[in-house]
Amino acid sequence: MSDSIFENEAVVSSTREIGLLIRQVRNEVGFKQLELAGMIGSGNRFIVDAEKGKESIQAQKLIDLLGLLGLEVVIRKK
Repeated sequence: MSDSIFENEAVVSSTREIGLLIRQVRNEVGFKQLELAGMIGSGNRFIVDAEKGKESIQAQKLIDLLGLLGLEVVIRKK
């Protein structure tokens, strides 16, 4: 069994869950928060807020961050 929170996909229902996934994957790939912030052209605060599940962060930056981590957003009906 892997230490990863998810294997191939995860259904999330809160920004907190998204933040936990971001932190897990960032650690798995070995990026520091500051490195990742530089890669998406934001400050370290954005990464910290994303990983904490802050509800008011910018959606496009969040999507960019997920993309850099090899993740994507899929929207489907329940």
